[in-house]
Amino acid sequence: MSARFTRRRSEPILTLINVVFLLLAFFLVVGTLAARPPADLQLVALPEGARAPEPGRVALTAQGDILWPEGVADASAFIAQLPPEAGGVARILPDRAAPASALVALARDLSAAGAQGIRLVAERGETP
Repeated sequence: MSARFTRRRSEPILTLINVVFLLLAFFLVVGTLAARPPADLQLVALPEGARAPEPGRVALTAQGDILWPEGVADASAFIAQLPPEAGGVARILPDRAAPASALVALARDLSAAGAQGIRLVAERGETP
């Protein structure tokens, strides 16, 4: 008499749980590694389809204050610390209420310091 052994199939839900867990872990790590702009900074809004911000950013507050990255005190130091992938392009994150004169002055300072280009960073969404 021979005993018949049947192999139980694994539950397909276990694979789904593993994938969800790995995605959760990935987003937790990415969220802690990404540098975030100041919480009170309200970026200008652009229509859908605008490009996402890249490395090499400086923020301009509503009061016209310049928030340099850590270890940077002026435009020339900022341009010197730009990563190679930025291609010498400086990115400004202006508050939507920032004075235009402060924005123009910052752009001129960055150009004088050797920036190959200036880009304004805005959030995606509908314009007000």
